[in-house]
Amino acid sequence: MRIKLSDHFNRRKLIRFTLPSMVMMIFTSIYSVIDGLFVSNFVGKTPFAAINLIMPLLIIVGALGFMIGTGGTAIVSKTLGEGKKELANRYFSMLVYVTAGGGILFAIVGEIFLPTASVLLGAEGEMLENCILYGRILLASMPFFMLQNVFQSFFVTAEKPHLGLAVTVAAGVTNIVLDALFVAVFQFGLAGAAWATAISQTIGGLFPIIYFVRKNDSLLRLTKTSFSGKILLHTCTNGSSELMSNISASIVTMLYNFQLMRVAGEDGIAAYGAIMYVSFIFCAIFIGYSVGIAPVIGYHFGAGNSSELKNLLKNSLILIGIGGFLMTALSFALSAPISKIFVGYDQALYQLTVRGFQIYAFSFLLCGINIFGSAFFTALNNGLLSAVISFLRTLLFQLVCVLILPVFLGVDGIWLAITAAELAALVVTVSLLVANRKKYRYG
Repeated sequence: MRIKLSDHFNRRKLIRFTLPSMVMMIFTSIYSVIDGLFVSNFVGKTPFAAINLIMPLLIIVGALGFMIGTGGTAIVSKTLGEGKKELANRYFSMLVYVTAGGGILFAIVGEIFLPTASVLLGAEGEMLENCILYGRILLASMPFFMLQNVFQSFFVTAEKPHLGLAVTVAAGVTNIVLDALFVAVFQFGLAGAAWATAISQTIGGLFPIIYFVRKNDSLLRLTKTSFSGKILLHTCTNGSSELMSNISASIVTMLYNFQLMRVAGEDGIAAYGAIMYVSFIFCAIFIGYSVGIAPVIGYHFGAGNSSELKNLLKNSLILIGIGGFLMTALSFALSAPISKIFVGYDQALYQLTVRGFQIYAFSFLLCGINIFGSAFFTALNNGLLSAVISFLRTLLFQLVCVLILPVFLGVDGIWLAITAAELAALVVTVSLLVANRKKYRYG
């Protein structure tokens, strides 16, 4: 039976409804993971390090689509909850068209300034050449990647999470197959990995356009619309926390790379890359859950259903708490075999990665609640509080921790910084949830 936004959600129904979004986000995170896996094992350590160095910059650009998707979803789902379907479709259409145009513009600008940006990130020699090669190919597909990020949220709002999952899985499988062919079989090297990702991102962004532009049985459809600066500004403000999370994560990654290069050299960057690939997948589960439940929260907020908001918050915190414990235990247990897959060809690098993985694993106990807390306020159309959580969690607290802890703990301090930052952010998240329970009537 089709689950609707207006339904009452127990924990079982929450899992069923958000599962496609969680799997969808996992497959999205697989893009860089698969590239890194094949490049590390078939091309070499320096190209692998180059991907880790340039990827944060590419993520920042792609995150603009995620910002519009999450911020726009809150507005569109709230409008649907108010019973204004035609207006919701006009908002949806305008935001998709703006994303497509903006994606083309950012891709052109990125192609021009990529060499300079790579140098500023610290690349030189062979690593600089690899950064430019990989980055320019991925920038060519950037408009489609941004659109894919937008549609990940809107498929859920359209009550078609399984279709969104199918599109993302198709794109992810394409990436895996093409990586195997281009890198392992045909030996096209780093360029092969980049083209595999670019083609898969194009599939992920193009198919949803074809679906929504045609007549369909979902809540949303691409129609004629007009530009609304007010709605676009509200969308960007509301989704700013998601953009902040991605930008901050990228900036922090650059700082991590700088600290690791200083303390552990090129091996440190490679080890961090392997750890982050697994972190992408685990955090994608929390992000996917938050993306999946956000339209439900937005709908019931628009409908004024305070009892269901309370129910959604309580059950979500329970599910995320259980998930965090399981992920921490699993990542600690699998630290050795996963490290073996990525960097088993170098014993010193392998040992460094295992050690870092085991320390980093404890952050999964905490990060899920912080990710959900930020998304919860976004869904309530309070972009400010959402941005506060994201800014403190992903930027300020991590910057402080990654600068201070290595002074006393060396490379272990770098691995521990994320857990310390998540703990500080948890205090803020819980405080804001408690302080605003009467305002939004969920407590």
